[in-house]
Amino acid sequence: MDPRPLIEAFGTFGIFAIVFAETGLLIGFFLPGDSLLFTAGLLSAPGVSDPVHLNLAIVLPGVFLAAVAGAQTGWWIGYRAGPALVRRPDSRFFKQEYVKRAEEFFEKRGLWAVVLARFVPIVRTFLNPMAGIARMPARTFFVANLLGALLWSVGVTLAGYVLGKTVPNVDRYLLPIIGIIVLFSLVPVGLEYLRGRARQRT
Repeated sequence: MDPRPLIEAFGTFGIFAIVFAETGLLIGFFLPGDSLLFTAGLLSAPGVSDPVHLNLAIVLPGVFLAAVAGAQTGWWIGYRAGPALVRRPDSRFFKQEYVKRAEEFFEKRGLWAVVLARFVPIVRTFLNPMAGIARMPARTFFVANLLGALLWSVGVTLAGYVLGKTVPNVDRYLLPIIGIIVLFSLVPVGLEYLRGRARQRT
């Protein structure tokens, strides 16, 4: 849960690689996106006593570009693999119903579906390929991708920076803060799970 060891091990460019993988590669769903960005911002703040210190002027544009590139890669993977998946018969992990639901989801919510998905763990990993599979227009997706990446990557990083700059010795309480962030980020996942269970019962 604590992304600080990852930052210590891989540095600033490791942060970029993790953000890219979590938003663009299906295998990246387990990576700590929200807590990683928040911690990177906090460790960029002046006065933080942690031995790891990052440069905000490098971190902010880097995480933004990584988030944009990752989502575009996910969309491209879905777009290219879409026809094969649509023709694929139902299996334990894949059902044609998933593709139909994705198409309906994008028809109803369009651009905002991509933007809001940035703030939901796991969903932000799988939604970008599903947008490609559902044939979301490239221009619409790119605009939503830019907006979502800006609000999520830059916004969460700046939140950590502001807290680190204004609260003395806040880095001592980093692990409890990250725990709270993880809990809040999982609330939408839990609510959607409960809604799905209710739909199944009805």
